Amino acid sequence: MFELLFTWLLVGFLAQLIDGTLGMAYGVSSTTALVSVGVYPALASASVHTAEIFTTLVSGISHFKLGNVRKDMILRLAVPGVIGGVTGAFVAVSLSSKILQLTVGGILLFMGLLIFFRFALKRVLQFRKERLSSRILMPLGYFAALLDALGGGGWGPIATTTLVTNKVKPSEAVGSVNFIEFFVTLAEAITFIMLIGPEEFNWIIILSLLAGGVLCAPIGAWGCKRLPHRLLGTLVGVTVMILSIRMILKFFGIG
Repeated sequence: MFELLFTWLLVGFLAQLIDGTLGMAYGVSSTTALVSVGVYPALASASVHTAEIFTTLVSGISHFKLGNVRKDMILRLAVPGVIGGVTGAFVAVSLSSKILQLTVGGILLFMGLLIFFRFALKRVLQFRKERLSSRILMPLGYFAALLDALGGGGWGPIATTTLVTNKVKPSEAVGSVNFIEFFVTLAEAITFIMLIGPEEFNWIIILSLLAGGVLCAPIGAWGCKRLPHRLLGTLVGVTVMILSIRMILKFFGIG
């Protein structure tokens, strides 16, 4: 029992360290770990998002206090994000186990590639302060949250990468995405609990992920402005790609 608690606490801690620093990969990292040990994909996504209610709350507050949050983007990302997250949760629960396994594997592979290219091949950008168009932010919030609910992760990789590509300062992109993620995650978790039922959850794993994430959240926010991102982001991308390819191969009975 102690080994189980420590293992998932460590997974939650490391995932939040990456997420709080890079603005992505808590959900992707945790979900791939859960699915890799045989947890049903929809339940893995539900478990991770339940734990994320608390980790994103602490992380979001920490980023807000450090001045990493762009207030002009909050509503225009959060509202469509909540709608997209709820939609994704309904779709995830309605899909069959095998189809969802392949779907999640494909989504995570895409996320891994996105993270890898974002950090391994990134260019130096001139960042800007002006207000981003709602034509960019609202579809971004919806589709990032939709894929997030389906794959157990995706809000950060898609939202953070898109904002930085549109020349938002990295620390502000990370902080804003982490802050808004609380509202998206809360909507997803409530939907999953209503559809699946709380009795189906492994609360030991959820509480361990939660504890590790909460412990690390302030550290991740602090590191957002200080740690070298390129190597860590590249390694996360490679790891997620390897795990997602393994999931896809298992779907076809290979490995």
